[in-house]
Amino acid sequence: MLKRCVLAAGFVSLFISTGGADTVQLKDKNSVVGTILAEKHDQIIVDIGYTVLTIPRNQIAKISKANSTERGTKAPAFESPQPQPLIAKVPGSATPPTVPTPNAAAAATFYTAPNQSMPQRSVRELVNQIGEAVVQVRTPSGLGSGLIINEDGFLMTNFHVIEGETQISVEVYHQKNGMLDRVTYKNVHIIAMNKFQDLALLKIDDKDAPKFKYVLMGSSDALSVGERVFAVGSPLGLERTVTEGILSTKTRQLGGELYLQTTTQINPGNSGGPLFNMAGDVVGITNMKITFGEGLGFAIPVESVKFFIDHRDCFAYSNDNPSNPYRYLAPPSRARNYTPDERIE
Repeated sequence: MLKRCVLAAGFVSLFISTGGADTVQLKDKNSVVGTILAEKHDQIIVDIGYTVLTIPRNQIAKISKANSTERGTKAPAFESPQPQPLIAKVPGSATPPTVPTPNAAAAATFYTAPNQSMPQRSVRELVNQIGEAVVQVRTPSGLGSGLIINEDGFLMTNFHVIEGETQISVEVYHQKNGMLDRVTYKNVHIIAMNKFQDLALLKIDDKDAPKFKYVLMGSSDALSVGERVFAVGSPLGLERTVTEGILSTKTRQLGGELYLQTTTQINPGNSGGPLFNMAGDVVGITNMKITFGEGLGFAIPVESVKFFIDHRDCFAYSNDNPSNPYRYLAPPSRARNYTPDERIE
């Protein structure tokens, strides 16, 4: 099966410019030309333009990377590979001290994404690093969780967390001198929302708001079933709760939408919070569980979240029409049988 895919990839590469692309030389003398998205101990994942291939390590003879002097440097899949820094940074924001200067292509995005696989670490280490970026979202009717996606105070949560509400507050735990300082921001606006995908984009607009710590938006496509993941959120209002599990499947279809299924404990209040891989990158947004079972939690894949953010103008919220951006039309009534004299010519 792999050989057939490789031959097809080689054929297509005749019609696509290979300048600046990575090349994977196989032991059967075929080669795959594309962009390497992820490297694991037993396989690599390559984007060849029209599809993504998973190639076992034991079938690879050599890997040649374009414009790279260090093995392991990757370029984002949305442009021709070029020398890339470790992190693609959000536009208009200062570069963190430990992060290299962002590339031009990544600056066109609204969130931060790693350009290459990061080493796996323990949950304890990661929670200390990303804790400030996970917040609690409160409304008069309930509460949920959220994740800050850039330093300007934009954050993601579930639509059902803020559905029917405009009075929204966000609690953030800032780390100061080794201590946690809980701050509540009450000037929070809805920027965009999508009821059908259960996603909402909010912004903290308090005048005294600082620059916020934010999460990195990873890739759920690069995950393998059985890999460890963990969630951070506020189940039943218990803020900063961490739960760990594994990825059960990446292809669970519920209600016409695709979800990540995980054994990570998801409870009311976790909704809108992030699901992380062991590198500390967001791979999904938790939004529901099966109540009559254990270890049956679900998360929206981060690819769907990034698509929503990239097209946020299409889902822009309007105060004049809180149900925006969709409107249900009344179904047509059953056709009436008119007599010849009643028909309008």
